Amino acid sequence: MAHQESDMKIKIVLAAKKLFAEHGYDATSVRQICEEAGANVALVSYYFGGKESVFHEIFHQFFPSHKLSGLFDIEDPVEGIKAIIKEIILIRNKDPQMISLIQMEIIMASPRIEKIRALVFPAWERVRYLLEKGRREGYFHFDSLDSTLMFVLGSIFFYKQRDFFEPLFSEPRPETGTIIQQTTTYVLNALGYQSKGE
Repeated sequence: MAHQESDMKIKIVLAAKKLFAEHGYDATSVRQICEEAGANVALVSYYFGGKESVFHEIFHQFFPSHKLSGLFDIEDPVEGIKAIIKEIILIRNKDPQMISLIQMEIIMASPRIEKIRALVFPAWERVRYLLEKGRREGYFHFDSLDSTLMFVLGSIFFYKQRDFFEPLFSEPRPETGTIIQQTTTYVLNALGYQSKGE
């Protein structure tokens, strides 16, 4: 019985994640979530207490805080930026629904934005720290730290949906490793990266 209950709870959370990513939190009803999950409508209240608690459970279950926090010990600015680019792209490709959900909430400036800030800001603060340290140590060359932070985050996290732009493209869809390599090269070039030996 406990196994069945656990299965139904995760089905509800997965259904909510999918629908919130596609339509947004406000445009998704509890009934739609339960239809998607094949669950009785009363179960959302029974298991979670309401739709907002389901939203928070999505982040509890699927946001990979442990993977990001594992990067925070890297003090070398170049290696730190490379590691964060790689990990974010891996996360982005593995769980595009989570990224879409976060982007949707940011665009809508939703009341749940503080919950998202608490989760993602440690990684963004680390990027800012590495940019500042890299500039101070002569690895990076840029004017505005704030603007550069936004450019870097735009490249690695707020990556536009490729499907929308597909008619403009002539090359096959790149593999994840290629995207990581191309993004890393792009960001380091944009930062005016120069190794100490140059």
